[in-house]
Amino acid sequence: MKTILLTVLLTVAATAHATDYYVAPNGNDHAAGTKAAPLQSIMRAQQTAKAGDTVYFRGGIYTYTAGINSCATRTDTVNAITLNNSGSENKPIRYWAYPGETPVFDFSAMKDDCRVKGFNVTGSWLHLKGLEVTGVPQQPDNHLNHESWGIWNSGSHNTFEQLNLHHNMGPGLFIQNGGYNLVLNTDSHHNYDPYTSNGAGQSADGFGAHIKAGHPGNVFRGCRAWANSDDGFDLINAFSPVTIENSWTWQQGYLPGTHTKLEAGNGNGIKAGGYGGKYVPNGVKHIVRNSVAFDNKSAGFYANHHTLALDFINNTAFSNGANYNMAGIAPDGSLIPLGHLLNNIAYKGRLTVNSEGLDMAHNSWALPTPVTDADFEDVSDTGWDAPRQLDGSLPVLSSFHLRPGSRLAGMGAFN
Repeated sequence: MKTILLTVLLTVAATAHATDYYVAPNGNDHAAGTKAAPLQSIMRAQQTAKAGDTVYFRGGIYTYTAGINSCATRTDTVNAITLNNSGSENKPIRYWAYPGETPVFDFSAMKDDCRVKGFNVTGSWLHLKGLEVTGVPQQPDNHLNHESWGIWNSGSHNTFEQLNLHHNMGPGLFIQNGGYNLVLNTDSHHNYDPYTSNGAGQSADGFGAHIKAGHPGNVFRGCRAWANSDDGFDLINAFSPVTIENSWTWQQGYLPGTHTKLEAGNGNGIKAGGYGGKYVPNGVKHIVRNSVAFDNKSAGFYANHHTLALDFINNTAFSNGANYNMAGIAPDGSLIPLGHLLNNIAYKGRLTVNSEGLDMAHNSWALPTPVTDADFEDVSDTGWDAPRQLDGSLPVLSSFHLRPGSRLAGMGAFN
């Protein structure tokens, strides 16, 4: 009984010492950081916030004009914001939008003549929620580099929730390292890298995870990627397993907002692996499930010459260049089909590519007659970018939900 009482008292004490801080575009970094006297910058708030604290950002535009470091060379990287202070287990540091308001972090005025990270997140046990990140630039006369990044993460146990990442000249969010990070109910769209050295649009994915070995547990859940010049989700060179689930991806590989194909933009909805077209002996298995891909220039779901069979379970693909492309790679470097496909739907466009002899069961293309519009409540390709529900969940649509009694029962993302 004494042990239980002591635990309760310690929990209450820890909670009681948690502090809320406030930041506003018209704040002052010499202020107290209260609701009545907010700070002005996230960097000043980070100096104050401790494990368990919450920093609330009032609505408005937070404009950035230069990095906190400078470009040593034109191929260097600068950070506009670095979050390097960590929370702790059960006591993350929270960087949250003030309820009902939208704080916009706008990096478009930066003129640093090298690559830019809008948010450089190196700390762990952090929770970013409700923030909008836009305008991370490349410079028009610098064609020496690849992409910049909206958010770059190398910490662990971080949560990125209900973020709106758009119109950046590179990926909206990129996990470079770290384990057990959750990207939850986040949108990444209209990202385009026009000045990348090996071709306009070659590197602006919606989401990327190119993680070293020993960093498991990274998950993308309830996310949307659309109108990005490269891929929606890109797991190339990931040596730790990643899960993508309950997510939607469409219209990748085009000039954002158009159907003008970009030669350099890969244009896959979910590029679920691969190691640059090379066989590696230590490849890992990723999981893609309960997700939707449509109207992507190349493949909806793409194995990208992965070295072992990836799991594609209960997904829906329609009207992609190829709905499922299971190109794998053998130890001798030759192309072979590789993949485990269970309960998937493919409709319109080329149903599958490189699927001969795969481990497959209960997929729509194995039915005796082709899938038709009549199998679904609706087949609209509009409305997928509708506002999210109040809790950040994906909007409720009828598109590609199965009709009652459908022969596709148990298949697809909406089974």
